[in-house]
Amino acid sequence: MNLVEYSKCDGVALADLVRRGEVSPTELALLLLEAVEKINPQINAVLEIYQDRVEALDDQKISDGPFSGVPFLMKDIGASEGGRLQESGSKLMQGHVAVNDSFLTTFFKNAGLTLLGRTTTPEFALGISTESELVGVTNNPWNLDIMSGGSSGGAAACVAAGIVPLAHGSDNGGSLRIPASACGLVGLKPSRGRVTLGPDIGELWPGMLQEFVVTRSVRDTALMLDAVSRPVLGDPFIIRQPPGPYAQELNKKPEKLRIAWTVDPWHPDGSVDLEVVQSVEHVVCECERAGHELVQDSPVFDYEEYLHAVCVAWAYGMYMGLDMVAAGMGRKVSPETIEPVMWSFYEYSQGLTTADMFMAEFVLNKFRRIFGNFFQQYDLLLTPTLNQLPEPHGKYSKMRTDLDYESYMGLCEETKVHTSAANVTGQPAITLPLGESRSGLPIGIQFMARFGEEETLIRLASWLEKEMPWQDRIPPIHVSH
Repeated sequence: MNLVEYSKCDGVALADLVRRGEVSPTELALLLLEAVEKINPQINAVLEIYQDRVEALDDQKISDGPFSGVPFLMKDIGASEGGRLQESGSKLMQGHVAVNDSFLTTFFKNAGLTLLGRTTTPEFALGISTESELVGVTNNPWNLDIMSGGSSGGAAACVAAGIVPLAHGSDNGGSLRIPASACGLVGLKPSRGRVTLGPDIGELWPGMLQEFVVTRSVRDTALMLDAVSRPVLGDPFIIRQPPGPYAQELNKKPEKLRIAWTVDPWHPDGSVDLEVVQSVEHVVCECERAGHELVQDSPVFDYEEYLHAVCVAWAYGMYMGLDMVAAGMGRKVSPETIEPVMWSFYEYSQGLTTADMFMAEFVLNKFRRIFGNFFQQYDLLLTPTLNQLPEPHGKYSKMRTDLDYESYMGLCEETKVHTSAANVTGQPAITLPLGESRSGLPIGIQFMARFGEEETLIRLASWLEKEMPWQDRIPPIHVSH
């Protein structure tokens, strides 16, 4: 197998070749090394490769998992692997070694994946562009001058460029879906509590955070969700379980759905790029053609109140968290150890009171109730994933000194407000690469479902993948070139 053949396969296809003995896990690992050497100097998405793991592979021990022998990369924050570096994109955490495997990491390994390295993230995963003072800028394979998205931008750039078929990421406000949209991939944020954060964490950021993967195919997304969405004793709660394996939803004709759609920017001063609007309208037409009922409608809420509550929710307790990790590293939180916007974040958090958090939770609860009532009328909400096309480096950098924390959050929300809504409500949402700009950049379209109903998203996404295929779209920076 060569890089061209390797990059044409999704994870399921590679695992099938491994099980049939047509390629070995070692061969696939060596192809990843070749891909990283060829592509990473241009995109700066891979922080580290585990050469020792490549050398220790035993091709006689083939996993029976759905992703047997498939190379995989972990985001440099979130699910950890014991004994491996995890620096969270920050000078404050430089040199930090994880103590143990997260449950999710164990699930990845049990699925047969070969964990071979780390991908970039902005500092502490805050931001919609993967730019870090510690490791530099991660470039988008579609255009090296624009953002790959964040905070899972390193993961998305690697998958888009063909280095791996899928990669680990996390999503606290769109951090899987934003880079998936920017890089032309499938990005699912599961429902709150669908994927465990244990054993070290119960929940983070008032339930907003979920971890999962970015992929190039819906079937990789479905099979991976089956592999990792397993309740673990001690989790804060066990959510509704699906009626059957998510993989069973593939190639199944969607039932007639009532789908609300909107291109409302939600931000009072925001706008949606005309090409993004046209892509949304095209998908609306395709869904109508399939017999679904499409209604132009949108939840109505107080944006400024919502944004302030999100800022408080993210910041509450941050100073304690940063102080704890700093103490563990023998360092102090200061403008020398964290980036300017993160320093503003830290200072902002120190001024918060318990009353601020109660008021923020009151507002976010109101927001969740608005969306809950809205989804009594509709099965899905269709929106842009990003209001704008992927933008040049620098705009969303936390190294900017002209932005404080609140203004930075507002700037990010202008383009990604539709993604963060699902984090606040806990509902599942998926972005699919269904649009393309005149300049050739991918445009993601987001579908949001009722809480716990990922199967609806998988079923519709599988149908759209056949009707509006994206597999032949390959960025200029790609291992096959």
